[in-house]
Amino acid sequence: MSSNTSFFGDLLTTIADRGRALLDRNTRTSGATKAATLVERCEQLLSGRGEASGVALATDILDRYARMKTGERIAFFEALAETFGPDRARLDAAIASYGRTGSDAAVAELHLASEPRRQELFRRFNMAAGATLSLVRMREHLMDAMVHRRDLAAVDRDFSHLFSSWFNRGFLVLRRIDWSTPANVLEKIIRYEAVHAIRDWNDLRARVDSPDRRCYAFFHPALVDEPLIFVEVALTKDIPGAIAPVLDQSRELLEPEKATTAVFYSISNCQRGLGGVSFGNFLIKQVVEEISREIPSLTTFVTLSPVPGFRAWLDGERKAETPAALTAADKETLKALDTPDWAEKAEVREALTPVLSAAAAYYFLVARTSKGKPVDPVARFHLGNGARLEKINPMGDLSPKGIAQAAGLMVNYRYVLADIEKNHETFAGKGEVVASPAVKKLLRADAGARALVPVS
Repeated sequence: MSSNTSFFGDLLTTIADRGRALLDRNTRTSGATKAATLVERCEQLLSGRGEASGVALATDILDRYARMKTGERIAFFEALAETFGPDRARLDAAIASYGRTGSDAAVAELHLASEPRRQELFRRFNMAAGATLSLVRMREHLMDAMVHRRDLAAVDRDFSHLFSSWFNRGFLVLRRIDWSTPANVLEKIIRYEAVHAIRDWNDLRARVDSPDRRCYAFFHPALVDEPLIFVEVALTKDIPGAIAPVLDQSRELLEPEKATTAVFYSISNCQRGLGGVSFGNFLIKQVVEEISREIPSLTTFVTLSPVPGFRAWLDGERKAETPAALTAADKETLKALDTPDWAEKAEVREALTPVLSAAAAYYFLVARTSKGKPVDPVARFHLGNGARLEKINPMGDLSPKGIAQAAGLMVNYRYVLADIEKNHETFAGKGEVVASPAVKKLLRADAGARALVPVS
């Protein structure tokens, strides 16, 4: 009997597989054909009214999309851009109606008519089980395509608009990550760590399970086991100037109640498809509140941050005939950076320290992009969140990555709760970098009179 059951089971499986092959056979000819088939189903989804049938159709569309190759996905994105924009006829009628009446009803209709149809399409996709994560991954594919296809930007704007609502702060849940966290989430913490790579499980345990370490992450109810962003925190007695002692597993552990400083030494965004949706500012502020309740002795909240744009900017200054931030003597000293083993030589580090410090002060306080913003992206993030630039650490990260992106430089940003709003207004409203006296002293007397360094 069991052999007959197995035979009929295998037979049914074979028939089902052949059926799927027949259904898909006509869509193998080209990416455009597969995209056209998907567009037809999208039109059906938009025109449908039944919720049950809508869920099934949305599921089918996302399943088909998941099986597409890169070229086929781009053809689908082209269709989204060209076919699922605003209903032009409805929009023209709404504009005319508003011009005639200017009524509230006409304004409401104009608002509805101007919305691209693909926004409603994405909302209906989201009826399917697990669709939110599928849409986040779809946007990742779109972002990859946009490297060469800027004409797809309108589709990206619609994703960004919807995600800003779907991932509103009110929906986010803060969780502490520790050794009791499910293994599948811990694996993702290892994978998503973007600042200081986690070498193995022992390294992870030292970061999340040591008494003087904490890790917190934001989650969304629709992505239960997918962290959106996480921050790693070190509890210390002083503001650290280098990352190696923080990551040292053999360090002497500190009892939490003896700590006075919380150091945010790594913040990692986990979902590239949610780029442009801000979580970090909420995360830092909530973690400060959470950890302050747990450990009342904490009085100082700082970061130990990388400076990812510094080395490229510095190299540009070194190549310039008339650099804005460097003297001829500076350029001569900085030639040491071209020696592979410079970081291993104490005398070279000592010679480089004052030059890098002064250059870094100019980089943060004076240099601007072509849009008038600070050059460094991490600086823009923390200063925009109301922190102040507290300290420049020339030899803060002598790892290969730290040397490559910042010539070893790291900085501390400080969050003083009473000053956050004032600092934010100073930066956002006036464009001024709020910095400590110690940082300002590093800026040479004639630096402010020199031309700004535009960086695209």
